[in-house]
Amino acid sequence: MTFVSRVRAETTAAALGFLRRRTAVFFTFFFPVIIILIFGALVQTNPTGGGLFSEPPVYYLPAYIGVVVLFTPLSRVGSEVARHRDDNRFEKLATTPLRRWEWLLAQTAVNVAIIGAAALVIFALVVFVSGAQVAVGPELLALVPFVALAVTLFCGVGAILGSVAGSQDGVIAAANGIAIPLLFLSETFVTPEQLPDWFVPVLDLSPLTYFSRGVREVTTPQMAAYADGGILVQHGPAVAPWLLNLVVLTVLAVAFFAVGAFALPRTD
Repeated sequence: MTFVSRVRAETTAAALGFLRRRTAVFFTFFFPVIIILIFGALVQTNPTGGGLFSEPPVYYLPAYIGVVVLFTPLSRVGSEVARHRDDNRFEKLATTPLRRWEWLLAQTAVNVAIIGAAALVIFALVVFVSGAQVAVGPELLALVPFVALAVTLFCGVGAILGSVAGSQDGVIAAANGIAIPLLFLSETFVTPEQLPDWFVPVLDLSPLTYFSRGVREVTTPQMAAYADGGILVQHGPAVAPWLLNLVVLTVLAVAFFAVGAFALPRTD
């Protein structure tokens, strides 16, 4: 079998395995929708006042997408690794041509497809439910690599958790223990201005921060405007800020995927 055929076969098997778990499919899409309905439609934002939701609705778009980008790969890949380890499936895989990193690549591809679809639903809901005004332009297409790279990154983290946790329950506990702080401390729901000054540099240590910044930069108008003879002129930096965040996210995604693949259980 070739590399493409091996990965394609494992991807198909992983996709069918996910679709058979109807509860997992339901909550992958239902959980972020509930959050949007609660915070976007009921609580709403207050751009002219203070409080947690003091920014315009579009500011929180990365946070809503970040929910599924962060939680789903950590729990799904982590649980899958733990399940394979407990059932000695990695020993069976060792007798096939499929390599460990190819197995993780197939799992990642399935997650990218599922979470990409969920992100599209979330994007539409945020726009129509909360009334977020998204900047439309060529930069908006950068959402695709941002989501794909973030999912790849957290699939790698999920593989690490599944390899070191003692059980599937331990994977879920560890995933929640990592995801919940990251979700609120990565320039998502909580702005840097609402945090102590000494803590703001810590935000750069979160991989999700670069996802949040990049998505926000391609969905929110970032061009500085000034008046020139009564005409409003827009100008921006020579290098788009979102591109820098995309580069950082790419490096982190490759690094965590490599570590995750290396950490998968061995059968020597």
